[in-house]
Amino acid sequence: MVSMNTHSILAELQSRKKDRRPGFAMLLDPDKMRPEQGPVLARKCIDARVDYLLVGGSLVLNYAHFEAFICNFKAVCNIPVLLFPGSPAQVTPHADGLLYLSLVSGRNPELLIGQHVVSAPAVRASGLEILSTGYIVVDGGRPTTVSYMSGSSPVPANKPDIALCTAWASELLGHHLLYLDAGSGAANPVSEEMIRMVAGQTRNPLFVGGGMRTPQAARQAAEAGATIVVVGNVLEKSPDLLEDMAAAVHQVASMQLPTEA
Repeated sequence: MVSMNTHSILAELQSRKKDRRPGFAMLLDPDKMRPEQGPVLARKCIDARVDYLLVGGSLVLNYAHFEAFICNFKAVCNIPVLLFPGSPAQVTPHADGLLYLSLVSGRNPELLIGQHVVSAPAVRASGLEILSTGYIVVDGGRPTTVSYMSGSSPVPANKPDIALCTAWASELLGHHLLYLDAGSGAANPVSEEMIRMVAGQTRNPLFVGGGMRTPQAARQAAEAGATIVVVGNVLEKSPDLLEDMAAAVHQVASMQLPTEA
């Protein structure tokens, strides 16, 4: 059996949570990138000081291109690549870590445990750092791919208490990370109130994504307590926003906010 990696990525995320030092992640749909674009994107991410690259989507239509893109990206830079899988097929040892998502906000057993059983042999053999993640889908104001593919209703946007109780349940179940996601193409991002409530009353590092279209929105998510601000869809349409979005998050980190007790 392949031994698991030491928890270097998790330790870094926990340190960011403790020190209130938010980071920026770019989310990439591999079906929208060609392998030869990997080095180009890597240089852009270096220039923008991107902290993590999340790779994944609801579907991966060309697995060979998926793997080749990651290899080409990593040949140029050492930015950690984390898999954000939409299915058990999206596992490759060429990344650095895997967000092992359990859709704790839904009631679809396939996404709570079913697909995990199917993917477990490949995940165990991958050698990746496995980051067990409580995945909470939040209503972003319009139907999104994640809500359609999951077959589950999202947490209402105006019910931060439901999100908090769901996050508590995730932690009690032993997950390492939390992820609040309004979904790709959401009309509205996760509210600052919800982020603040969940971040302030949980121990785990918190990823927040979906519906952020401006540097101001990214900054607000970081200020509210997101450990990692994830932006994807808008960068496909407006790639020039990458540096500004990342800078907005890093500006919050540079404020050296007081650490948590």
